[in-house]
Amino acid sequence: MTTDSHIQMDRKAWMGVLARAKPDALTALMPADLPVASLLRAPEIGSVMVRGRVGATGAPFNLGEVTVTRCALRLPCGTVGHGHVQGRDRDHARHAALIDALMQTDRAEAIREQVLTPLATAETAARNTRAAKAAATKVEFFTLVRGEDK
Repeated sequence: MTTDSHIQMDRKAWMGVLARAKPDALTALMPADLPVASLLRAPEIGSVMVRGRVGATGAPFNLGEVTVTRCALRLPCGTVGHGHVQGRDRDHARHAALIDALMQTDRAEAIREQVLTPLATAETAARNTRAAKAAATKVEFFTLVRGEDK
């Protein structure tokens, strides 16, 4: 992601922002003049297996299952959008799919400014707040030279 006067994103980045967004924040930022989209896949709840690695370098192992909701829809112009979100919020998945579809149309700049930039900014602020709280609890150990160590 690079920064200009606004945040530029590729599809992978904006879908990640939509998936990680708080559902209430996304709902509040949705444009008022949304097109009527036809559902290709109504929001449905399922689960996916999450894999992990010990120390981020070890052999992968199945960590457990996570509940996800997915949705696919088509705009009247034929553009297809997909939404995959963690949890059971059907509206969140539908909104994510709708924004994904709109980002592939000529409304992309307006949607980026109205929806994605505020969500990405809020996500960055929350991440920085968490990092500052974690840094405040950091303990640094040091060793004093004792007389017999000389």
